[in-house]
Amino acid sequence: MILSFLLQSEVAEEVAAAVEPVQQEMSFSLLGMAAKGGWLMIVLLILSIIAIYIFASKWVAIRKAGQIDKNFMKDINDYILDGKLRSAKALCKRNDSPISRMVEKGITRLDKPLSDIQAAVENVGSLEVARLEKGLPILAAISGGAPMIGFLGTVIGMVQAFFNMAQAGNNVDITLLSGGIYTAMITTVGGLIVGILAYFGYNILSANISNVVFKMENSTVEFLDTVLTKQNLTYEEQE
Repeated sequence: MILSFLLQSEVAEEVAAAVEPVQQEMSFSLLGMAAKGGWLMIVLLILSIIAIYIFASKWVAIRKAGQIDKNFMKDINDYILDGKLRSAKALCKRNDSPISRMVEKGITRLDKPLSDIQAAVENVGSLEVARLEKGLPILAAISGGAPMIGFLGTVIGMVQAFFNMAQAGNNVDITLLSGGIYTAMITTVGGLIVGILAYFGYNILSANISNVVFKMENSTVEFLDTVLTKQNLTYEEQE
């Protein structure tokens, strides 16, 4: 029994020794794999850095734009109805957000007709939305362009592989084709990864911008209702 156990141990050690080199051969680093993709991988790397930068910067800006004191509009409405316009402007300056800038613009036009006030507020709102959306077209272009660049690398790699086979003549080796295909497919993988990340990033930012726009529209309606109420009260006092 002891002899049988020793034989089984020796067999297990031999199997493990045979498997270990295979595992080492199959394992490869991402950096080494990317290096086989050629110069197009550098282009994809640059695009990925740009996409990450745009997403991170816009994410912070959009979150900041959507954060506003829940009592802000209530205080603004109270100040306007009480005629404390200077206090209302000061409150707007303390709250650095698209909504506060829209309201501040409207306060400076309170002596104008309601249509003029609405136009001024909406113009500021359009500028604020354009500022939030700045950079998103680039992110959208990366989401569509990165996979195309990856496919371009695949086609170039396949052309090179078949060219090498043609040059080899009768001494064709399967490694000439398999190596070329392996190198070519790496660019496709890289392009798809960059494109997918950019695509999801673009849609996440677009959804967050839509939420901010919704808040801006609600605040605009509330502000205009307050202005209309103030104008009606002023008209009644004059009578």
